[in-house]
Amino acid sequence: MLSAAISSRLRAAVTETPETPETPEITIYTDGGADPNPGAGGWAAILLDKTSGKHRELSGGEPRATNNRMELTAAIRGLEALKHRCRVRLYTDSQYLRKGITEWLPGWIARGWRRKDGELQNEDLWRRLSELVQEHEIRWDWVKGHAGNRWNERADELATLEIRKQKGGKVAPAAARPQAEVFLRVSCAKGKGGWAALIRRDGEEEVLSGGFSSITPNQLDLLGAIAALESLPPGISIAIHTGSDYLRNGATRWIDGWKRRGWKTQEGQPVLNRDLWERLEKAMAARKITWPETKGRELPEMKDLGTRAKEAAG
Repeated sequence: MLSAAISSRLRAAVTETPETPETPEITIYTDGGADPNPGAGGWAAILLDKTSGKHRELSGGEPRATNNRMELTAAIRGLEALKHRCRVRLYTDSQYLRKGITEWLPGWIARGWRRKDGELQNEDLWRRLSELVQEHEIRWDWVKGHAGNRWNERADELATLEIRKQKGGKVAPAAARPQAEVFLRVSCAKGKGGWAALIRRDGEEEVLSGGFSSITPNQLDLLGAIAALESLPPGISIAIHTGSDYLRNGATRWIDGWKRRGWKTQEGQPVLNRDLWERLEKAMAARKITWPETKGRELPEMKDLGTRAKEAAG
């Protein structure tokens, strides 16, 4: 049985402790996943130093893993990278990780590393994480995934790249400047919406736009991207700048799974806007597309496009 003293120390380790000025302050964002689940896995941790303002990115993968194992691994690797005792604020979009470490872990240990109803999955990782939390002062926070948080999005991007590596995909080095760039914005209110796309190629710029009624923001993002790509010749490289996680993640992460499942989501529901996704996929297949991250970046083109999209909405 876990002694009262050890249990007390463990609970203290997983809750926020009073500030101590001499202790370095580090923020860590973690993410992990597998595709399929179980399948090829990837994890990532981003460490932010409050004093210096610098950040460090860590990532890795495994040929056979689960979403939960990769979420745990990301937290472990992030904490292992700390060489001294630190005051840590760790952000994860995994409730399994956050609740496991803050609520369930003491009970598992007290029962000899078992759950109330049987075997504890990922025991090896939970054991290692329980050691690490006693070395630092940690606050565990949940952050909603794919909701625009710059560092959560970056961790997700790194983990996804690691999954691709495990699948044998080639991750290219810094790419050459694309032959064309597309900047996309949408505006939608009270059932009316518009999109606007700035297309830059060979030193020239052109703005396309469209307006609709009874439309959703997601549909507008898809329509704008389709129109922009179809206006450009096949075979060229294009960078699409968009603030829409739905559009970027759908095009880079989700669409392959949808197709394998017969255009069904992981929950077995029909994919919304399938006709638009199929049209976008056809346009992308004929061109070399990249999706640069826009979060945390000041893009002057986007400000003007916001106005153009509102005008298109009418």
